[in-house]
Amino acid sequence: MPASYVFKPGNAPLIISIPHMGVEVPPDLFAKMTPVGRQLADTDWHLDMLYDFANGMGASFLMARYSRFVVDLNRPPNDETLYPGQTKTGLFPQLTFRGEPIYLDSTEPDEHERNDRLVRYWHPYHDKLADEINRLRSEHGQVLVWEAHSIASVLPRLFEGKLPDLNIGTHAGKSAHATVLEAIETSLTSCDYTFALNGRFKGGYNTRYFGDPENGVHTVQLEMCQSTYMNEDAPFDYRSDLADRVKPVVQGMVQSALDAVLKLVR
Repeated sequence: MPASYVFKPGNAPLIISIPHMGVEVPPDLFAKMTPVGRQLADTDWHLDMLYDFANGMGASFLMARYSRFVVDLNRPPNDETLYPGQTKTGLFPQLTFRGEPIYLDSTEPDEHERNDRLVRYWHPYHDKLADEINRLRSEHGQVLVWEAHSIASVLPRLFEGKLPDLNIGTHAGKSAHATVLEAIETSLTSCDYTFALNGRFKGGYNTRYFGDPENGVHTVQLEMCQSTYMNEDAPFDYRSDLADRVKPVVQGMVQSALDAVLKLVR
């Protein structure tokens, strides 16, 4: 079986993790999906293109191949809620972010199917991420994991109104050294985009689980509004006219965070 992810190694203490950009669905599962589900609307589209600047920074890239509708790689394997009191999207989603059925038969996968998807798709991604963190930390002493995400800017089922353009999360300061978040905030001082720090999106499972600043692992999640770089409606086209404006801002955030991490190297 081919790897459930795409991995490109780098030599800098920087990992770009993109767990929601996958668009592959096993044929037997795809046959059970509704027309709306087959659009895969909740994909974090085109982030490999938006973050291509990080190749020049020496970053490692870890990117999902399979859709989050198969299994969500940014949710805990026991499917516990990450945001108590808010709508839960789940490890094995049955509804889109807009509340539409993903499958013709709404029956949840049984225990065997859940375990199979975890073994095939979920664990390999996290095992690879852990291996790369350990490799880079052993070489550099400190490492930055940048969790790259995007989402439609208006989703009434999940949040009120329109999201800020850029939503930065460090698990309320627990997943990265304070100077890392300070550096990111400073880089945004004169930008034309709205932003929030540890607001609606404080970081998903990967940010929370892997973040260990006391031991040299700093994780940051950026949840971008897709309106900043693409069309939010099908067929979800990349918009170079928009992306070319926001990409330098994102690059500045990543570079500032990396510089802050490098200053922590003893």
